[in-house]
Amino acid sequence: MSNAETIQHASETARAIEAATARVLVGQEQVVRDVLVALITGGHVLLEGVPGLGKTLLVRTLGRCLSVDFARIQFTPDLMPTDVTGHAMYDPKTEQFRIRKGPAFTHLLLADEINRASAKTQSALLEVMQERQITIEGKCFSLEQPFMVLATQNPLDQEGTYPLPEAQLDRFLFKVLIDYPAAEQEAQIVRMILDGTIAESLNVEGLSPITDAAGVMAMQAAARSVTVDDGVLDYALRLVRVTRDMPGLVRGGGPRASIAITRAARANALLEGRDFVTPDDIKSVARPVLRHRIALSADAEIEGANPETLLDRLLDQVEAPRQ
Repeated sequence: MSNAETIQHASETARAIEAATARVLVGQEQVVRDVLVALITGGHVLLEGVPGLGKTLLVRTLGRCLSVDFARIQFTPDLMPTDVTGHAMYDPKTEQFRIRKGPAFTHLLLADEINRASAKTQSALLEVMQERQITIEGKCFSLEQPFMVLATQNPLDQEGTYPLPEAQLDRFLFKVLIDYPAAEQEAQIVRMILDGTIAESLNVEGLSPITDAAGVMAMQAAARSVTVDDGVLDYALRLVRVTRDMPGLVRGGGPRASIAITRAARANALLEGRDFVTPDDIKSVARPVLRHRIALSADAEIEGANPETLLDRLLDQVEAPRQ
């Protein structure tokens, strides 16, 4: 199979997954696209929004479409690191210690309300995300691939939240904002619940699997073959570098942001069925890549600015290359 045929096949599979997920998660098409781009890129996603907007349903649906294992951890202030990774326990029958693996041993992991847990427990999960392996009592276990964490957090102005440190935030490929659906879409969701299209228990067993773990790995490999022209790469680098000296920001994106924006743009191009990246691909992933990697100055916050307005200004300010 030629490279063009490989990319076309991967693109068709990815679009089928996107369409199936969007049919269940009504009114969140951009969220579905961003999460799928992150999956193809091989990165993790931080989802921010108030409870009840379908974050768990999104992960369950994705897990069903991909026919991979899914696990969920509800983060609370008393959650311990071993509750995430697992621990060694004594078996009185064999008089030996045995390893009890934690919920992090899965393909898709939903870390719900990650900013309600202590910094120590947050770090345990974020180490797993970075290393993609877990050490228990000196024994190292590699995680099965693909492995993706979708961590949700409540808005930081809510009571009882512990903000993630900058270095830990940087380990997420994307930060995706999930908002309330429009009125007609909310009405559609209610009708789907009432007629049984979606069970209130978030049971998605009725969905047909579209691919499997090997298929996801094939999509990721196909994305790595997408070409990034020097001019497009320069555009991505200029976007990130401008954030480091941009008025209103006290922190801009680092080299990891430059890597993330180009890798994610390749996945976006794959979804569009192309074997090359365009400036529009860079623009489409710039906001989720950068919004958690920049920090506003106090003066900018007082003036009512927010990351979204500054990123809009950035994309208007930095000239894209002509295609």
